[in-house]
This record gives sequence, C-alpha cells and structure tokens, in this order.
Amino acid sequence: MNITSQIKQPILAEMELFEKKFYESMSSKVALLNRITYYIVNRKGKQMRPMFVFLTAKMLSGGTVNERTYRGACVIELIHTATLVHDDVVDDSNRRRGFFSINALWKNKIAVLVGDYLLSKGLLLSIDHGDFDLLRIISVAVREMSEGELLQIEKARRLDITEDIYYEIIRQKTATLIAACCALGAKSVSEDEVQVETMRKFGELIGMAFQIKDDLFDYTDEAIGKPTGIDIKEQKMTLPLIYALNNCSNKEKSWCINSIKNHNKDKKRVKEVIQFVKDKNGLTYAEQKMAQFQQEALALIQNFPSSAYKDSLILMVNYVIERKK
Repeated sequence: MNITSQIKQPILAEMELFEKKFYESMSSKVALLNRITYYIVNRKGKQMRPMFVFLTAKMLSGGTVNERTYRGACVIELIHTATLVHDDVVDDSNRRRGFFSINALWKNKIAVLVGDYLLSKGLLLSIDHGDFDLLRIISVAVREMSEGELLQIEKARRLDITEDIYYEIIRQKTATLIAACCALGAKSVSEDEVQVETMRKFGELIGMAFQIKDDLFDYTDEAIGKPTGIDIKEQKMTLPLIYALNNCSNKEKSWCINSIKNHNKDKKRVKEVIQFVKDKNGLTYAEQKMAQFQQEALALIQNFPSSAYKDSLILMVNYVIERKK
C-alpha cells in the first residue's frame, strides 16, 4: 500500500461521500458549465486538502464527522479549484497535472467565468446553511492567498528579498490554505477555540514545510513534476537561493542576480546557478528549515489521544517532507 492510500485508510468512506457531494455542489442549469465541472472532477489530484479537513475533524471528535465537515471540505475544494483555474489563465498555462487546463480547452474568458462561478458556489454553500464561522475561515484564506501572490510579484522584481519576507509570502500563498483546511475540520466538530487555533497553526506549519519542499525540487536531478531550474527561469525567489545570495561575496551576488535576470534561458548558466546554490549550502539550509517546521507541527498534535486519524496526520506531515513530486 502506498503512503497516500495508507493516509486515506481511516477516512475512505468520508472521501467517497465527499466526492459525490463535491460534484453535486458544482451543478448548474448551464450545460457548458456542467461539462467543464465534470472534467474538473475527473482529473482530481492527490486531494490533500479535503484529507486534512476529515482527518482533523475525526481526530478531534473521536471518529465522527457531520454535514458541516462535508460542507467545509466542499467549500475549500470549490474555492481552491477556482484559484487554480484562474492561476492557469494568469500564467497562460496549458497543462495542469498532466491534463489540459480549462483555458487551453475552453479559452480564457470561459475559464475566468468558471473560476468566478466556483467561488460563488463555495460562498453560497456556506451562506445557505448558516456556516458563517466556516465562511470566515475560508474568506480570510482567499484574501491572504491573493495578498501573498501580489507580495511575491511586488518583491520578485528586485530579487533581493529577505528570508522574513519570503516566509511571509509562502505563509500567505501556500500555508494559509492548508491552515484553513485544518481549522475548518476542527471548527466543524468543536467549539473549543484553542483547539481550532492549534489545528490552524498545525496546518500553517505543514504548509510552510510543503512550500520549502517544492523549492527544493527545483534543484534535484530526479524526474519530478517540474523540470529542474524552472523557478530560476521564472525568476522566482526560493529559500535555497535566498540563503545563497545572503551568504556570498558581492561579486558572486551580482553574477548570480545577473544570471537569473538576463541569462535565465541559457541552460548552462542555469546549471551554474544551481551548482552555486548547492556550493553555498542553500539546499542544506532549506532542508533544515523544512525539518524545523515539520517538528513544530508534530509537537502541536502530540498531546491529542492516540488514534488512526492522528497516525494518518503524522504520516501526512512526513509525506509532505518525503514526497518525490
């Protein structure tokens, strides 16, 4: 059994029912929309986000979930899907997870409208059932994701961002959504604000580790989801690179920044930048930071009683660090 199947084991029934409810939550009277949402449902990814919702809820409740848990999972997945559809338009991307993106098949205008539709469906699902507490968690996440993306765009042009700004960007851009999943799962079964906040923080720390792992992929030679050096070609600031730039001579720094800004299409030069980052211990440093976030996350749940759900969450944290793509 692979690790994702193992993680899913204690929530198999919930995940199956969730898929049905998720598909129903997208239904429309417009045939074109239904064709597109059917396509979306059938090319699902690892489904990490709903898994976090259900595992958190079951760990806190001793194994039971309710309709609010399902709605929380559906809303977060609707809104997450909306942001992905919009991202593909913004990035002019034709592929997602090996499938054609919505904009590649149906053009940008339709993709933007589908993203808007999914967003509104998510909001209405909460409002129709009076889940304003859940809606608040999700709306804060959407706001932060937008701010994180814009902060990255604003700072990336200068290529001299500090580690602190980098953490702020990834906290908003990546970690906030996983944090929302864990907070939602907790809130759907518990009124204990301390518990909800603990789980939100747990999700945030995993999200930080998750993003650093993604950064590290840019420097590996193994065949993974994205070609090596793509972040360098796109002039994205990653933690290994930030560390290397902050720990080198001025001459090396200007060579490196010049390489990224003006020679990012030159394969040999990109390889040299990757080697430079490795030589400056950028990868080692990022790995240490990732492990630190991982340990902090695990420490937050260690006092919860033992259960299959807690075991799966621990597996999930380790999977984030050890995944190959």
